[in-house]
Amino acid sequence: MDIDPLESASDAAEMADASRDRAKARLSTRVAITVALLATFLGVSKVKDDNIVQAMQQAQADKLDHWNFYQARNIRQEVAAASVAQLKLAAAGAPAGQQAGYRDAIASFERLVADQAQKKEELRVQAERDQQTYDALNFRDDQFDLCDALIALAISLLALTALTHKPWLFWLALIPTAGGVVMGLAGLLGWRLHPDAFARLLS
Repeated sequence: MDIDPLESASDAAEMADASRDRAKARLSTRVAITVALLATFLGVSKVKDDNIVQAMQQAQADKLDHWNFYQARNIRQEVAAASVAQLKLAAAGAPAGQQAGYRDAIASFERLVADQAQKKEELRVQAERDQQTYDALNFRDDQFDLCDALIALAISLLALTALTHKPWLFWLALIPTAGGVVMGLAGLLGWRLHPDAFARLLS
């Protein structure tokens, strides 16, 4: 039985087409699975990031409140200190019968000065603690911001991969994918991982 060369070439072409179709299907499957996993991870990270942003806003509000109270305590302390000075001057020229009253008033205002100084110091410590809390939360917020940016870049490259069926684009997309996942895990798990240069570039 003779073999028809045209039929043989046609079979080879069909096999090559089928092989290409299988390769495209495998690539499309990998792209779809990767995008689905990235979208899920991004959703979880977004929930945590939103909670951190709310905590940052609360820390900022607490800091402002404590500094406002600090200023109020400072004004009270200054007024009480001025009253002590005035009473001491008035007591110097007062008759001996009025000295006891002046001493009581001076002691009362001096206690007020000391009390306001102590409360003012407590407020300063609280305000600085609020700032530290804000800074720690902002560190994690930066991690989630980097995660968002890298995963968005990865998804864009994966979309191009789906359109062009270029396998090298898929492997290229895995670079920002890995970076985004690492930064997202750093934010979720509290890792001290923070590429400052990249953060400054995006800020």
